[in-house]
Amino acid sequence: MMATQVKRVVIAGGGTAGWMTAAALAKTLSGAGISVTLVESEMIATVGVGEATIPAIAKFNQRLGIDEHEFMRATQATYKLGIEFADWGALGESYFHPFGRYGFDLEAVEFHQHWARLRGQGDPHGLSEYSLNTLAAYQGKFLRPEADHGPVIGQLGYAFHFDASLYAAFLRKFAEQRGATRIEGLIESVEQDSESGHITALMLDHDRRVEGDLFIDCTGFRGLLIDGACGAGYHDWSHWLPCNRAVAVACEKKGDPVPYTRSTAREAGWQWRIPLQHRIGNGHVFCDAYCSAEQAEEVLLANLDGKPVSSPNHLRFRTGHRDQFWSSNCVAIGLSSGFLEPLESTSIHLIQMGISKLISLFPSSVEAPVERNEYNRLMRDDFEHIRDFLVLHYKATRRDDAPFWDYVREMSIPESLSRKIELLSSQGRFFKYDAELFDVTSWLAVAEGQGWGPQGFNPLAHCLEEKNLAQSMANMRGAYAKAAAAMPAHQAYIDRFCKAAPIELKAKPI
Repeated sequence: MMATQVKRVVIAGGGTAGWMTAAALAKTLSGAGISVTLVESEMIATVGVGEATIPAIAKFNQRLGIDEHEFMRATQATYKLGIEFADWGALGESYFHPFGRYGFDLEAVEFHQHWARLRGQGDPHGLSEYSLNTLAAYQGKFLRPEADHGPVIGQLGYAFHFDASLYAAFLRKFAEQRGATRIEGLIESVEQDSESGHITALMLDHDRRVEGDLFIDCTGFRGLLIDGACGAGYHDWSHWLPCNRAVAVACEKKGDPVPYTRSTAREAGWQWRIPLQHRIGNGHVFCDAYCSAEQAEEVLLANLDGKPVSSPNHLRFRTGHRDQFWSSNCVAIGLSSGFLEPLESTSIHLIQMGISKLISLFPSSVEAPVERNEYNRLMRDDFEHIRDFLVLHYKATRRDDAPFWDYVREMSIPESLSRKIELLSSQGRFFKYDAELFDVTSWLAVAEGQGWGPQGFNPLAHCLEEKNLAQSMANMRGAYAKAAAAMPAHQAYIDRFCKAAPIELKAKPI
């Protein structure tokens, strides 16, 4: 039998995942004679996941050819230099996870090894003094790095905070301008071939039928296609990441937005704070075995900067991923593929990874076992690497003030994480495996910030005499401090280049 060529891609569901997928495929497939159709219903609310992002999102927008300042104005976006973590190591403590790297390597030995050597000799200067991102974030500064700014500014890494619903609308316009077709309608059933099991069409309300060759499931937690039709199953990680609920609410902003996300540990989970140009996004992620939904909402509303401008939105989830991300002729992208709590703002990144891998492995025919198997392997690796980094935050806590923290502090952890912790804590050694997302800066930030930093260092750090090393490190601190001081204020930069039109928000009484 002749293989069925892929000529029609059908995306089930809109929102952030659906329109990111549609935009990328419409641009990439425009000259290949492959149609892109997205089916969504305005009657179904989207989760609006991903208001805080990581630096990879800038590359996604660049590959689409999107002007950064236009995107920021359209989505009420602000810049993000990293994440502040409060009360995670212990109550009253805080640290910063920067997107840019720490310091400069010396004599082919990693910077942090020299830093660990000096610290062992009593040097009081912390990692934050060698991070332009951290210094700029706490001073409320921002400057988009350009090629002629030099090596210090060149280390600045950044991402965005934005309104996820506005981003979806922005990408919808982008995708439709490049040939993507949107169909308004409720999906009532999924038609499958009786022999192969391949999905052949989506059956919509009013007896409408949308045929396709390759189907992308962006229906969120429901997994209408990947689970409902294909029965892909689910790999549960709740024993390592026990938070299973969240409540979110937006509030009025107070003052200028800071260029970073804040994560504050609570009694049975944590609270996020995401500053946008027109409002602040807030949410409380928690485990309902230790905290009721009513208690979680009460904690959230008691810790807002301003009056609420939306009603609290409660969500249920289960951490983990599909046993198969690509099953038959259906690929799950976004929440339908799995969920990892947004502690490190990876929700949109996982959407992005699914899209980029699908484009790299785009099938020529519906029957694509080689491409399907590789896609599943790569996505499984991505999820596992991020999982380990998230689990580190919980395992490395020293809190003993609540049953939730007792559980995560004492729980067993994946062997892959144990190996990384042992290498990092002994002599600061770190290795990235299989293109994993987070590098040594990220792991150092969390481990050191929560009291699990390196106890020793690579003996090759002795390559520099102590006097020369101390001077080199002092020069670095001075260069970072000078660069941060010279940067414009975050709000001033936004006002000059990407200030959004005001949106009137009506406060709701608490």
